[in-house]
Amino acid sequence: MTDDRRQIELEIEVPGTPEAVWQAIATGPGVSSWYVPHTIEPVAGGAMTASFGEAPEMQVSGRVAEWDAPNRLVLDGGDPSEGLVFEWLVEARDGGSCVVRLINSGFGQGDEWDDQYDAMHEGWLIFLSNLRLHLEYHAGEAAVASLPMTYVPIDADTAWAALADALGLPATAEAGADVATGGDGVPRLVGTVTAIENPNAIERTVKYLLRLEEPLPGTAFIGAESHGGMAGLSIWTYLYGSEAESVAASMSGEFQRILNEVAAGFAPEQGS
Repeated sequence: MTDDRRQIELEIEVPGTPEAVWQAIATGPGVSSWYVPHTIEPVAGGAMTASFGEAPEMQVSGRVAEWDAPNRLVLDGGDPSEGLVFEWLVEARDGGSCVVRLINSGFGQGDEWDDQYDAMHEGWLIFLSNLRLHLEYHAGEAAVASLPMTYVPIDADTAWAALADALGLPATAEAGADVATGGDGVPRLVGTVTAIENPNAIERTVKYLLRLEEPLPGTAFIGAESHGGMAGLSIWTYLYGSEAESVAASMSGEFQRILNEVAAGFAPEQGS
């Protein structure tokens, strides 16, 4: 049972015209450049897909419930009375910027829905900040997304400390700081820590949103977040340029290996 009274409402000011912002939030290449790989059929009733990983269960299908370019987009799972609904609103501001508003509704009741609500609220804060970076530095370009992740049966703080150590990153760094991964077998990421919109809206574990300089221009999200009694570890990158596809493919495998090694360090011993 869904609770229409409970919804996530967020907004962020981004550079660009409504048409440029619409390109970023309502097309497959646009959304794929700051969130997860998408396909979107640009018409009311059109099909939509989102890919959160390679496994079949990570492929999510939906539909374009409403399409009013470049002002309003509504995405749902096909049945407006069930499941999550995502409403995007674009409003032009003076000075060449726009306010993007997200209303994420359709959450149900119970502990599992509570956990999902908190996780999505936290995640949207980061992804909207990534949207801002995309529009500020790469408007009109398409990034190649790489999304290695894993889950470990420990708390997020402990998981983050292990991941940061494995990557050669400091456990904490202020916005504006330059950081880089390092160590044997660790792909090189060099970038500047970027502030996350509304970082204190809910309690969260340390995460980095980076504006990348190496190995290619782009952005990266590296972090650990709570999922009930588990922690989700992510090393997500969004790379631009003619070499992005090959570089992303190579890094994805190496980062997944590192994540798996971190997770193996917390695996229960057999027989225990």
